[in-house]
Amino acid sequence: MEKVDFQIALGKRIRQLREEKKMSQAELALLCNFEKSNMNRIETGKTCPSSFTLYKISISLEVKLSEITNVIE
Repeated sequence: MEKVDFQIALGKRIRQLREEKKMSQAELALLCNFEKSNMNRIETGKTCPSSFTLYKISISLEVKLSEITNVIE
């Protein structure tokens, strides 16, 4: 899997988990202490979040980090 493919899959997974929690992108960004635009770049695969950023997202979504990063099919 190429880096860009991983970024896109990761972003889709984050969006899926967020939507399952009935949370808006702005709400998740606020919980993570990010700008909404940063969350949008993550969810659309335009940036590759750091491990700490993924940790913050997992805490905010109340899921295990592995639930976010398990994007390889």
